[in-house]
Amino acid sequence: MVEKYIAIALMGIFYAAYLGKKYVQRRQGITTNQIGKGTKPRKVLLIENIMGWATIAVIPVEIFSIIIFPKMTLLPALRECPALQWTGLGITAIGIAFFIVAMLTMADSWRAGIPDKDRTELVQNGIYRISRNPAFVGFDLMYIGLLLAFPNILHLLFALFPVIMLDLQIRQEEEFCREAFGREYEEYRKRVRRYL
Repeated sequence: MVEKYIAIALMGIFYAAYLGKKYVQRRQGITTNQIGKGTKPRKVLLIENIMGWATIAVIPVEIFSIIIFPKMTLLPALRECPALQWTGLGITAIGIAFFIVAMLTMADSWRAGIPDKDRTELVQNGIYRISRNPAFVGFDLMYIGLLLAFPNILHLLFALFPVIMLDLQIRQEEEFCREAFGREYEEYRKRVRRYL
Protein backbone atom coordinates (compact mmCIF):
# COMPACT_ATOMS: atom_id res chain seq x y z
CA MET A 1 0.00 0.00 0.00
CA VAL A 2 2.83 2.42 0.80
CA GLU A 3 4.12 1.92 -2.75
CA LYS A 4 1.01 3.64 -4.12
CA TYR A 5 1.56 6.70 -1.96
CA ILE A 6 5.22 6.88 -2.92
CA ALA A 7 4.31 6.63 -6.61
CA ILE A 8 1.74 9.43 -6.35
CA ALA A 9 4.24 11.55 -4.38
CA LEU A 10 6.93 11.00 -7.04
CA MET A 11 4.51 12.03 -9.78
CA GLY A 12 3.60 15.10 -7.73
CA ILE A 13 7.28 16.07 -7.39
CA PHE A 14 7.84 15.64 -11.12
CA TYR A 15 4.88 17.74 -12.25
CA ALA A 16 5.38 20.34 -9.51
CA ALA A 17 8.99 20.80 -10.69
CA TYR A 18 7.86 21.24 -14.31
CA LEU A 19 5.02 23.64 -13.47
CA GLY A 20 7.20 25.52 -10.98
CA LYS A 21 9.89 26.09 -13.61
CA LYS A 22 7.26 27.20 -16.09
CA TYR A 23 5.86 29.68 -13.53
CA VAL A 24 9.30 31.11 -12.71
CA GLN A 25 10.12 31.57 -16.38
CA ARG A 26 6.77 33.19 -17.11
CA ARG A 27 7.50 35.76 -14.39
CA GLN A 28 10.76 36.49 -16.24
CA GLY A 29 8.89 36.99 -19.52
CA ILE A 30 9.99 33.61 -20.95
CA THR A 31 7.47 31.40 -22.73
CA THR A 32 8.45 27.89 -21.62
CA ASN A 33 5.79 25.89 -23.46
CA GLN A 34 6.45 26.25 -27.17
CA ILE A 35 4.99 22.89 -28.12
CA GLY A 36 2.99 23.12 -31.33
CA LYS A 37 3.25 26.91 -31.50
CA GLY A 38 4.72 29.32 -34.00
CA THR A 39 5.64 29.14 -37.66
CA LYS A 40 7.60 25.90 -37.53
CA PRO A 41 7.36 23.36 -40.35
CA ARG A 42 4.13 21.35 -40.41
CA LYS A 43 5.89 18.06 -39.50
CA VAL A 44 7.52 19.68 -36.45
CA LEU A 45 4.19 21.08 -35.26
CA LEU A 46 2.47 17.72 -35.78
CA ILE A 47 5.05 15.73 -33.82
CA GLU A 48 5.13 18.35 -31.06
CA ASN A 49 1.34 18.32 -30.73
CA ILE A 50 1.11 14.51 -30.65
CA MET A 51 4.02 14.35 -28.18
CA GLY A 52 2.33 16.95 -25.98
CA TRP A 53 -0.94 15.02 -26.06
CA ALA A 54 0.85 11.73 -25.30
CA THR A 55 2.66 13.14 -22.26
CA ILE A 56 -0.60 14.50 -20.86
CA ALA A 57 -2.75 11.45 -21.69
CA VAL A 58 -0.42 9.13 -19.78
CA ILE A 59 -1.02 10.96 -16.46
CA PRO A 60 -4.58 9.69 -15.76
CA VAL A 61 -3.57 6.21 -16.93
CA GLU A 62 -0.64 6.21 -14.49
CA ILE A 63 -2.87 7.35 -11.63
CA PHE A 64 -5.50 4.76 -12.59
CA SER A 65 -2.82 2.04 -12.73
CA ILE A 66 -1.43 3.01 -9.34
CA ILE A 67 -4.84 3.00 -7.67
CA ILE A 68 -6.20 -0.24 -9.18
CA PHE A 69 -2.90 -2.04 -9.90
CA PRO A 70 -3.65 -5.39 -8.17
CA LYS A 71 -6.81 -5.91 -10.22
CA MET A 72 -5.33 -5.26 -13.67
CA THR A 73 -1.76 -6.51 -13.64
CA LEU A 74 -0.41 -7.99 -16.87
CA LEU A 75 0.59 -11.24 -15.17
CA PRO A 76 -0.95 -12.47 -11.92
CA ALA A 77 2.54 -13.46 -10.67
CA LEU A 78 3.48 -9.76 -10.68
CA ARG A 79 0.96 -9.16 -7.89
CA GLU A 80 3.28 -11.03 -5.55
CA CYS A 81 6.48 -9.30 -6.66
CA PRO A 82 7.23 -6.38 -4.34
CA ALA A 83 10.84 -6.32 -5.61
CA LEU A 84 9.56 -5.34 -9.07
CA GLN A 85 7.44 -2.55 -7.58
CA TRP A 86 10.34 -1.17 -5.56
CA THR A 87 12.68 -1.45 -8.54
CA GLY A 88 10.15 0.46 -10.65
CA LEU A 89 9.81 3.15 -7.99
CA GLY A 90 13.61 3.44 -7.78
CA ILE A 91 13.83 3.89 -11.55
CA THR A 92 11.05 6.48 -11.34
CA ALA A 93 12.95 8.42 -8.66
CA ILE A 94 16.15 8.34 -10.74
CA GLY A 95 14.18 9.62 -13.74
CA ILE A 96 12.73 12.50 -11.73
CA ALA A 97 16.19 13.39 -10.43
CA PHE A 98 17.51 13.41 -14.03
CA PHE A 99 14.65 15.65 -15.11
CA ILE A 100 15.04 18.16 -12.28
CA VAL A 101 18.83 18.36 -12.59
CA ALA A 102 18.50 18.84 -16.37
CA MET A 103 15.92 21.58 -15.90
CA LEU A 104 18.06 23.39 -13.33
CA THR A 105 21.20 23.05 -15.46
CA MET A 106 19.43 24.54 -18.49
CA ALA A 107 18.48 27.60 -16.41
CA ASP A 108 16.85 30.23 -18.67
CA SER A 109 17.50 28.17 -21.82
CA TRP A 110 14.84 25.64 -20.73
CA ARG A 111 11.98 25.24 -23.23
CA ALA A 112 9.31 22.65 -23.94
CA GLY A 113 9.23 22.27 -27.70
CA ILE A 114 11.42 23.86 -30.32
CA PRO A 115 11.62 27.62 -29.86
CA ASP A 116 10.11 29.50 -32.77
CA LYS A 117 11.84 32.83 -32.18
CA ASP A 118 13.76 32.52 -28.91
CA ARG A 119 17.48 31.97 -29.18
CA THR A 120 18.99 30.08 -26.29
CA GLU A 121 22.44 28.86 -25.33
CA LEU A 122 23.74 25.38 -26.12
CA VAL A 123 24.11 23.93 -22.64
CA GLN A 124 26.96 21.40 -22.41
CA ASN A 125 27.86 21.43 -18.72
CA GLY A 126 26.68 19.42 -15.72
CA ILE A 127 24.39 16.52 -16.56
CA TYR A 128 24.59 17.54 -20.22
CA ARG A 129 28.12 16.10 -20.25
CA ILE A 130 26.69 12.59 -19.99
CA SER A 131 23.49 13.00 -22.01
CA ARG A 132 22.39 15.43 -24.72
CA ASN A 133 18.80 14.92 -23.58
CA PRO A 134 18.75 14.22 -19.84
CA ALA A 135 15.28 15.72 -19.35
CA PHE A 136 13.88 13.28 -21.93
CA VAL A 137 15.84 10.46 -20.24
CA GLY A 138 14.08 11.55 -17.04
CA PHE A 139 10.66 11.38 -18.70
CA ASP A 140 11.43 7.93 -20.12
CA LEU A 141 12.75 6.55 -16.83
CA MET A 142 9.68 7.85 -15.02
CA TYR A 143 7.31 6.22 -17.53
CA ILE A 144 9.22 2.93 -17.52
CA GLY A 145 9.63 2.90 -13.74
CA LEU A 146 5.93 3.48 -13.07
CA LEU A 147 5.08 0.83 -15.67
CA LEU A 148 7.30 -1.71 -13.91
CA ALA A 149 5.84 -0.80 -10.53
CA PHE A 150 2.20 -0.90 -11.72
CA PRO A 151 2.04 -2.96 -14.94
CA ASN A 152 -1.12 -3.44 -16.93
CA ILE A 153 -1.85 -3.47 -20.65
CA LEU A 154 -3.39 0.02 -20.74
CA HIS A 155 -0.43 1.44 -18.83
CA LEU A 156 1.96 -0.36 -21.20
CA LEU A 157 0.34 1.23 -24.26
CA PHE A 158 0.13 4.70 -22.76
CA ALA A 159 3.70 4.60 -21.41
CA LEU A 160 5.30 3.40 -24.65
CA PHE A 161 3.50 5.96 -26.82
CA PRO A 162 5.08 9.05 -25.18
CA VAL A 163 8.49 7.33 -25.12
CA ILE A 164 8.25 6.92 -28.90
CA MET A 165 6.95 10.47 -29.39
CA LEU A 166 9.71 11.92 -27.18
CA ASP A 167 12.28 10.15 -29.35
CA LEU A 168 10.77 11.74 -32.46
CA GLN A 169 10.86 15.12 -30.68
CA ILE A 170 14.53 14.62 -29.79
CA ARG A 171 15.36 13.97 -33.44
CA GLN A 172 13.55 17.18 -34.44
CA GLU A 173 15.39 19.14 -31.78
CA GLU A 174 18.69 17.76 -33.05
CA GLU A 175 17.92 19.25 -36.47
CA PHE A 176 17.09 22.56 -34.82
CA CYS A 177 20.35 22.48 -32.85
CA ARG A 178 22.36 21.70 -35.99
CA GLU A 179 20.92 24.79 -37.65
CA ALA A 180 21.04 27.05 -34.59
CA PHE A 181 24.49 26.12 -33.22
CA GLY A 182 26.29 24.66 -36.25
CA ARG A 183 29.80 23.36 -35.62
CA GLU A 184 29.54 23.79 -31.84
CA TYR A 185 26.60 21.37 -31.75
CA GLU A 186 28.27 18.89 -34.12
CA GLU A 187 31.31 18.71 -31.85
CA TYR A 188 29.06 18.31 -28.82
CA ARG A 189 27.09 15.57 -30.61
CA LYS A 190 30.31 13.64 -31.26
CA ARG A 191 31.32 13.81 -27.59
CA VAL A 192 27.99 13.09 -25.87
CA ARG A 193 25.38 10.42 -26.62
CA ARG A 194 21.74 11.15 -27.37
CA TYR A 195 20.53 9.34 -24.25
CA LEU A 196 23.31 7.94 -22.02
